[in-house]
Amino acid sequence: MPGTNDRVAADLIAQIRQTSGLSQTELARRSGLQSSVLSAYEHGRRQPSVSALARIARAAGLELEISALTDADALERSGRVLLDVLELADRMPSRPRGELTYPPLIGLAS
Repeated sequence: MPGTNDRVAADLIAQIRQTSGLSQTELARRSGLQSSVLSAYEHGRRQPSVSALARIARAAGLELEISALTDADALERSGRVLLDVLELADRMPSRPRGELTYPPLIGLAS
């Protein structure tokens, strides 16, 4: 399900370009990427690797720092994922099921 997670790298690259004031062409040149590749990253059509993101940031004079999520961040993200899953489940076609039948219980020895 495409969503905000798919846009994280694209938004980060846009922020890097805005902060540095570099054009897409210049940032691509400095980072050693083709302009079309950087454009695809920035528009969310391709997902860059972490090393590519670090190289783009470094080319703009910035440093990419990756840190662990806090418990609150992880909990919030888990909640969003759960909501997405439940929403998908609600959209799935379903057929009414009959009454569930259970096998007879085995007599327990006393």
